[in-house]
Amino acid sequence: MSRPLLRRATLVAAAFTTAGALAACGSGDAGSSADAPSSPSAGGDGAFPVTVGTAFGDVEVEEEPQRVVALGWSDAETALALGVQPVGASDWLAFGGEGVGPWAEGRYDEAPELIETLEPSLEAIAALEPDLILDTRSPATQERYDQLSAIAPTIGQPEGVDPYLTTWQQQLDLVGQALGRTDEAEQLRTDLEQRFADAAAANPPFDGTEVAVGAYSSEGFGAYVRGDTRVDFMETLGFTNKQAIQDLATESFFVPVSDEQVSLLDAPLTVVFPIFVDPSQITGNPLWQTLSSVQQGSAVLLDDEALANAFSSGSVLGTEYALDNAVPLFAEALQG
Repeated sequence: MSRPLLRRATLVAAAFTTAGALAACGSGDAGSSADAPSSPSAGGDGAFPVTVGTAFGDVEVEEEPQRVVALGWSDAETALALGVQPVGASDWLAFGGEGVGPWAEGRYDEAPELIETLEPSLEAIAALEPDLILDTRSPATQERYDQLSAIAPTIGQPEGVDPYLTTWQQQLDLVGQALGRTDEAEQLRTDLEQRFADAAAANPPFDGTEVAVGAYSSEGFGAYVRGDTRVDFMETLGFTNKQAIQDLATESFFVPVSDEQVSLLDAPLTVVFPIFVDPSQITGNPLWQTLSSVQQGSAVLLDDEALANAFSSGSVLGTEYALDNAVPLFAEALQG
């Protein structure tokens, strides 16, 4: 395993044991030069200046941004969905290349410079001469915000939202406002919400069915609670997060699951994915085999890396991909 990937894996594993840590650390490989524009497409609907309310106060964007640096989880994909190409971006899920999933490939004319995630290089960001920084789903510390806002207007998470818990709807709203593309953002939101509604209507067994959503890393199993992108995805489809897991919720979006607690992952539907480990480490784990959902065929292992990443992306584009490819797996599992 390469040193950058090993570091990402360590950080991901830490997310199961340390509140406030998060999965993955992005690549620092260079992509584009500081001279490449963010290529905003024609047709932006916003009049500038615009004021965006955030947890760190109101942020004024004087003019339509031309050089955007997207640092928060899925901020780059959200900008791309709205027709704006960041000149710099963080690669939270370690895609490499352009730093986005296959569902967003081909939207860049030139790859962005990739910026570290948890400890972004302020020098690298400043060298890109941004006129806007997006950081809507991130560690969200005051120190991070102060450092970034000293470089350019910075859009953090919404007021009252904890680190990493910005929903895709909130992210889309914030980024749409900052880029002057509120009409486009509203249309994307409406379209995706309709796709969720259509998927739920087409699958009546989803309604009210309890689900356990978990992951397995080098640290073992963990489970997710409400407020996390993956649980929100499932509950929007009509599922209900397992109450025994939900009862363990703290300020974080996950709960660690010890070997003695693996039965927490047993539910009418169990959905688990690997984090920087081979899927065989789940399927070959004797504890996994003890779950009734596994024995009865109502457990879904998202062993396709692209699908697992889409399920975790929390972006409009990634969520669309997950709806297309994961929903049929859930439906099949519930059929027994």
